[in-house]
Amino acid sequence: MFTNEEAVLETITQAGLIAEDDVATARKKPGSVIDHLVDSNIVSSEAIGQALAEANGMVFVDLADLAVDPAIIAAVPDTVAIKYHCVPLGFDDDRLLIAIADPSDFDSLDAIPHVLASQMEVEFQCGSEEHIQRCLEEFYGAPSKIDNELSGSMELRGGVDEGTSADEDAPIIRLVTNMLADAFKSRTSDIHIEPLEKSLRVRCRIDGALHVTEEHPLKLLAPIVSRLKIMSGTMSISEKRIPQDGRISVKLGDKAIDLRVSSVPTGHGESIVMRILDKSSLLLGLPQLGFFSDQQELMEGLLKLPDGIILVTGPTGSGKTTTLYACLNYINKPDRKIITVEDPVEYQLSGINQVQVKADIGMTFAGALRAMLRQAPNIIMLGEIRDEATATIAINASLTGHLVFSTLHTNDAPGAVARLADMGIKPFLTASSVRAIMAQRLVRTICGKCKVPGEIGEKEGRMLHIDANRLAESTVMRGDGCDVCKQTGYKGRQGIYEIFNIDDEVRTLITEELTTVQLRRRARELGMKTLREDGIRKMLAGITSAQEVIRVTMGDDE
Repeated sequence: MFTNEEAVLETITQAGLIAEDDVATARKKPGSVIDHLVDSNIVSSEAIGQALAEANGMVFVDLADLAVDPAIIAAVPDTVAIKYHCVPLGFDDDRLLIAIADPSDFDSLDAIPHVLASQMEVEFQCGSEEHIQRCLEEFYGAPSKIDNELSGSMELRGGVDEGTSADEDAPIIRLVTNMLADAFKSRTSDIHIEPLEKSLRVRCRIDGALHVTEEHPLKLLAPIVSRLKIMSGTMSISEKRIPQDGRISVKLGDKAIDLRVSSVPTGHGESIVMRILDKSSLLLGLPQLGFFSDQQELMEGLLKLPDGIILVTGPTGSGKTTTLYACLNYINKPDRKIITVEDPVEYQLSGINQVQVKADIGMTFAGALRAMLRQAPNIIMLGEIRDEATATIAINASLTGHLVFSTLHTNDAPGAVARLADMGIKPFLTASSVRAIMAQRLVRTICGKCKVPGEIGEKEGRMLHIDANRLAESTVMRGDGCDVCKQTGYKGRQGIYEIFNIDDEVRTLITEELTTVQLRRRARELGMKTLREDGIRKMLAGITSAQEVIRVTMGDDE
């Protein structure tokens, strides 16, 4: 169970354990090359373990006759041991000794101490794959339990394909299972399965950037796509000519994950994109979104308003949905009725009534909003204001005592006023109903594991217009690159915000139909921090880098 079989093959070849001819012969057979080499007695599992231990500077431990006290086994739950393919060995002073088969699986090495939620330090040693598998079966359950974790750990919505046998499907089930598990473990937001001319490419978007994670023969496209469509329970396997959408619910370990699936026919076959909807993001509070104290205070004040419209703007993928859900969580109390209209409903929120838009049967945003108002809600969330009809109903709702949240696609906060005018909304209605407009973007945050003091280059300094004195008092940092962040220097993302508070003076300016440029200039004079200014604050605080701030605020006027 190696994360990078090619790296293992290279290690044992250099160690003289196998010949290149042996590898070439094993490659002609389906399945794992290493499994074929071991099954053919060309190399032993123990010899592979010893070579990997030496190559990675790790102690090799013989697990052939391992006997472990039950108290030690209890220190590592079965879900952790099976998922990360590891076995507890014992205690050495304040350290817990754990054996693993793959010392190059840095993601597991990093994850295990965190998921154990223990103050105890963990020391890893290397054991053979065969012996670790036997220990897992002996200490944590029957072989079927481990097999189920690998190929049947998913709770599927929908049925199974009755036209194929379980034996034929097993390799594809394992491949898809491992693909999803690895993507989730690496904090992937969406998975792209793309057929090329001669191969099948898998890319994962991590912290906003796409990375190639797997390459497969093109002949695997059809079974992989079929497997995913079966899991969705709603997508047709036989239909390959038109786009389809579906949803998959999986359980990885003890974590429930939803995936939104989209298929589109291309020249070389169907392309699949799966967006991972991690429900843990619903638990984010306002501080975790990246608000500084002044922004958080302003937002908390806005969320206490009894009526009006609060708009969140930004391009697709800028975190608008997460922000809206965090706001709803903040104000979700038993004495308030909250209804949302979304397309699609991405997350199920406890205590909130959520309505799915279905335009094909007439359930549009405007139609759903009209029906919602008859439900006597206190708070309404619209996934997006797309047209004049929806905007008009939202404004009327806000003027009759409802607090309304929604999104618009504009580049900055003041630009939302012009966008509403383009839809046909009179300026006096915008001025009287909108309480605040917030634009946002996501910047990558510097990896905490390899964060070191940094500096801003002359070019970046000129572009950001940073005062030398302010720079001297700052804590500029950079990521050196490590295994945790996959040598990128970044891990995770955080929002930068531009909050346009609509007070009495701004209402007058909106009514006077000032241009977006004039409105933006006056908003800054009244204290509004732009996206770039908020990004610079986060850069000077050591949270992100100058390159990130420049990248996501390239169109910001300064």
